[in-house]
Amino acid sequence: MTNHIFLDASFWIAYRNERQNCHREARRILAEIFRHRIKFVTTLPVLCEIHAHFSRTPEKKRVILQDFENNPLVHIEEVAHADQQLAFKLLRRQTDKSYSLCDAVSFVVMQRLGLKQALAFDEHFRQFGEFEIIS
Repeated sequence: MTNHIFLDASFWIAYRNERQNCHREARRILAEIFRHRIKFVTTLPVLCEIHAHFSRTPEKKRVILQDFENNPLVHIEEVAHADQQLAFKLLRRQTDKSYSLCDAVSFVVMQRLGLKQALAFDEHFRQFGEFEIIS
């Protein structure tokens, strides 16, 4: 997938929440991403994290759904059974890390798709060490 970047929940939460420390940085980065016509790849578990974060704010929930539903700039990659198994294996192997299952699924999907970059403010993407983190 050329011209694609993985989108993590931490980045979109910062973008949509003006009170987040990284909000301005997220807006700046997104303007650059849009200028270069780069498309996003993410997964349903990531979208669930984003939606859950804003679940107490009806207006934000509506905006989040609009951001991703039928958006031609966003590809929601299905998580295959093999991805799930590899994510479980990763978590069992790397017990010294504090990755979530959602993080592990993201890493595995990125590896499968050959994605090298991620939009993330989540320290776990850096901790994993295999991707260029844009933040």
